[in-house]
Amino acid sequence: MPDIGTDQGARGARQSPHLPPVAVAGLYLAVCLAPLVLAYLQSVAPMVAWGMAAAGLGLVGLAAMTAQFVTSGRFQIISGGLGIDRVMAFHKTAAWWVLLVALIHPVIYIVPTYIANPALAIERLWAYHTLPHYRSGVIALFALGLLVSVASLHRHLPLPYELWRATHIVLALVATGAGLHHAVTVGRFSASATLSGFWWVMGALVAGVVLVLYGWRWARLHSRQWRLASVTKVADRLWELDIQPLPGTRPLVYRAGQFVWLTEGARRFPLFDHPFSIADSPTRQGLSLIVKEAGDFTNRVGTLAKGTPIGIDGPYGNFTLKGHGGDAVLLIAGGVGIAPVMGILRDL
Repeated sequence: MPDIGTDQGARGARQSPHLPPVAVAGLYLAVCLAPLVLAYLQSVAPMVAWGMAAAGLGLVGLAAMTAQFVTSGRFQIISGGLGIDRVMAFHKTAAWWVLLVALIHPVIYIVPTYIANPALAIERLWAYHTLPHYRSGVIALFALGLLVSVASLHRHLPLPYELWRATHIVLALVATGAGLHHAVTVGRFSASATLSGFWWVMGALVAGVVLVLYGWRWARLHSRQWRLASVTKVADRLWELDIQPLPGTRPLVYRAGQFVWLTEGARRFPLFDHPFSIADSPTRQGLSLIVKEAGDFTNRVGTLAKGTPIGIDGPYGNFTLKGHGGDAVLLIAGGVGIAPVMGILRDL
């Protein structure tokens, strides 16, 4: 029988607050357009229209680059109303737009020169990429290009998943840090105290996100003690993991159909976690996860020993029956997609 306290806690699960999707979209646009507004309020030397356009693109692109850290941080306040799959899909699409803006940002500056003298324009563009004064901008552009390219091709590259994730965060930090340095040292508008202060705030936001992701969440993975109770083969290349909290660790409060990020053993660090749907009802103590062999980590999940320390980060996801007002539920799944459906069925 389910524990009554656990049952009541699960049914009255206090979900993390989240912004409505419209508010998330509005906030994202506000962050990206804020440097344009601040630049408009500044008094600078007259510029040609092409120069204004190039500077504006650079400001918006850099703001969007810093916002990418938030959209990839699986923060419930952002993804709770949209679903983390939609947020990450937008994160991937936005990365290409940010890269495109970064690539054409210096090119637009030379358009008037190119119209009058193409050879001089090419010489000027070469100077933008070779003079020490612009070096941090070149570093940001190179790191961003490598970041987006590797992220798009990583499934076809001989890179372990964890190594790719580590490379991704390092390149993102290099690109953003160098971009912020470029803005405050070279940017005509960013020389003002107001816009320079805005970039310092955005830099602090990025640092805070990284601290939460790889500091605070690392501490939580080790303070909440879970152990692997059993691993059972349920189909070809499909395993069910029974994970139980140790005495003193509070049960996970979640809704049927949600998922968690899992790490194991000495690798309980956010860079090494993997997402798996909960195939269980919150009325039962512990967690059941159904995992399919499909990668570096999952291919060896069946060999995990009983008692292996497990790190759990979650819950996440909105594939639940919360707010469902119909008379019936139709659940369709294929392969390992049965996991969240099993959780809902077991809960029902």
